Amino acid sequence: MASGLYLKATGLVYGDTARQATAAGQAGLLAGGSVAFTSLEVIEGTPGECRKALRAYSDLNASDEPETRVALGAITAPRAAIGTLALEQPRIMGVVNVTPDSFSDGGLHATADAAIIHARELAKEGADILDIGGESTRPGSDPVSAKDEAARVLPVVEGLNGTGPLISVDTRKSTIMEQAANAGANILNDVSALTHDPVSLKVAAQSGLSVVLMHAQGDPKTMQDDPTYENVLLEVFDYLAGRIAACEAAGIDRTRIIADPGIGFGKTLEHNLALLQGLSLFHSLGVSLLLGVSRKRFIGMLTGEDDPRARGPGSIAAALAGISQGVQLVRVHDVAAMRQALTIWSAVNR
Repeated sequence: MASGLYLKATGLVYGDTARQATAAGQAGLLAGGSVAFTSLEVIEGTPGECRKALRAYSDLNASDEPETRVALGAITAPRAAIGTLALEQPRIMGVVNVTPDSFSDGGLHATADAAIIHARELAKEGADILDIGGESTRPGSDPVSAKDEAARVLPVVEGLNGTGPLISVDTRKSTIMEQAANAGANILNDVSALTHDPVSLKVAAQSGLSVVLMHAQGDPKTMQDDPTYENVLLEVFDYLAGRIAACEAAGIDRTRIIADPGIGFGKTLEHNLALLQGLSLFHSLGVSLLLGVSRKRFIGMLTGEDDPRARGPGSIAAALAGISQGVQLVRVHDVAAMRQALTIWSAVNR
């Protein structure tokens, strides 16, 4: 998409309405999925100064303007499977923190045996992917050495081979990425979008694995000190578009890339809400989308719930808000509850 042109799908419809509108040429499908859109907000300019106009899908679909055609094609193209995991329906990534200091479950699964047991329970509850992390990236957290992180993560990856779900490794370090790939991981999930470690782009490219690129303003230690944006939605979009281009230049095919807007990573409550309200914009990136909202601080700020482990209902509501905008993957702690909620959402909306 040309710089300065953004298309955000609006007028979202579901079920029979989506099928009928699509068949009539009045709507397109977000990423080839089941959520359809009948209109688009056309945004032109820069994050600091832009103008907006609402256009019907049928109008833009009839356009012969090359930039518009490319952008619309990126929004509607079906997303590639992650390994053997097709993305025609929303998928659940279960969180497995092998850490003493994660914000909501630090210390609960801090040994390899405990983490493996927990991960197998998440698999039984319906997780499609298990995300293994050995370094907390909560606000204010301190970095962990590669040696300590490897000791936490690698035995769990090895112990989960053959469990069923795909294995994702949540790390910013190229050495952990390489070792995890050799141990059988399927996905590399980097909160720094492969910028923290200068070797990570090369290692990710050589691994052949799918990669998650997440937006964060600043590093975990200081990212919540004073996050500022002119237009958080457009700035996060531009950052992710730039990281996708860098990955492609390094030899990582776009079909292997997943984008994450990074809820809670260098964002205020207002920034998080703006991103959640505008998630459909990110389909213009032409890659699969991951949303991580589980138990996060903004839920506590809205509800007054200080205990992260008591934020399950809010977490599910936020995840379903993303799924309603066509997000393909949601990263959650409470897999059983999310699976039940997703089953009902799918039955009602499909």
